[in-house]
Amino acid sequence: WLHGLGYQPHVSLTEDPYTLREKMESYDVKFSQLDAAFPVSLPEGASLGLIYILNSIRWAKLVGCTHIDTTDHMFKPEGLTDTQTLEMMKGIYSDVIEVAQRYEMIINIEPHGYYTTKPEFMEKMLDFVDSPYLRMNMDTGNTFIAGQDPVAFLNKFKDKVSHFHVKDVSESLAASLRGGLTGIAVSNTAIGDGVNVDNIKKCFDILVDIKYDGVVSIECEGQGGPMIEKSLAFVRELVDDANNRIAAS
Repeated sequence: WLHGLGYQPHVSLTEDPYTLREKMESYDVKFSQLDAAFPVSLPEGASLGLIYILNSIRWAKLVGCTHIDTTDHMFKPEGLTDTQTLEMMKGIYSDVIEVAQRYEMIINIEPHGYYTTKPEFMEKMLDFVDSPYLRMNMDTGNTFIAGQDPVAFLNKFKDKVSHFHVKDVSESLAASLRGGLTGIAVSNTAIGDGVNVDNIKKCFDILVDIKYDGVVSIECEGQGGPMIEKSLAFVRELVDDANNRIAAS
């Protein structure tokens, strides 16, 4: 019904990709990544989730996007052991990567759920398929709110990163929910104003060390614009500094 009112914060796969591509090009912008985040750890992941991701690959190719983001559910699926769930997800990603390679599409796994925010499981998932098309989307906010150390998390998987979400966390949210959630869609604090800022800066140091050449994406609420503007200014300083250090190395 939001769409019927003329507003939709997300883009549906029912939209025509070429029309949207032309509109984006008129503003001189393009998609850096398509979110196909059906929770693949659910039993439905092997059917609905797989089809959703495969459809996303084709749509992304037409719209001119080269990366697709995927993840799992925040809760462990009922009735399945970790071994069974990982085996199911391995089958999903094996089928996905087989298609993604033909489309030259990067499939990222984002830490956002029960398995992906735990380094020991993320490691297994990134080894599901031996392919340069299976990579990781780092998220500083999700790893932090899940109770992990974002810096250590990124450092462990730094060679797999192909997309980077910058997300700060407010002091109140961290105090009440850290370790109890596996992710937050967007932050309610501007980047640089939260308790995750030091981790974000250290993560940029790692990006410099690996000479990261990819997208840095801002994730925060807008408040009608001011919060995004403040976040953008803060992250641009980090990006400019990182690029200068990479160029000088």
